[in-house]
Amino acid sequence: MNPLEHMKTLIGKEFADSPSPFMRWLKPTVISVEKGHLEFQYTIRREWLNPIGNLHGGVTAAIIDDVLGATMFSLNEPTFYTTINNVIDYFGIAKEGENIIAETHITKLGKQFVNATCEIWNAEKTRLIAKGTSNLFKTEIRKSNA
Repeated sequence: MNPLEHMKTLIGKEFADSPSPFMRWLKPTVISVEKGHLEFQYTIRREWLNPIGNLHGGVTAAIIDDVLGATMFSLNEPTFYTTINNVIDYFGIAKEGENIIAETHITKLGKQFVNATCEIWNAEKTRLIAKGTSNLFKTEIRKSNA
């Protein structure tokens, strides 16, 4: 089964068998899966907070980077993509126990480079919390299936 088909079998479930140990620690629930487009839900945990009790910007950035990596797996290409930059804008806060949605899409898919975007929303998708744009580079490293 290819990675895209595998991720589709996980809709409504935790992505507990992700090839990323970090994603397994984040424990997202797969909401929707299409080639080059994912939606994952995360529940904000205490260890993700900054000193004033809001979702830490570094955790937000890590979620964006990790879910964009999973988006590269959804392309069903045999090679691994590595992030070469992240640009993140922060628009709002989120608190412990809240659910957030990370939604990704591919802006430009080239032969060697991909530009992709991830938006982090509140659970109702009425409030944008952060938006990240990344460029990723196709490596010669072969990936294993999820």
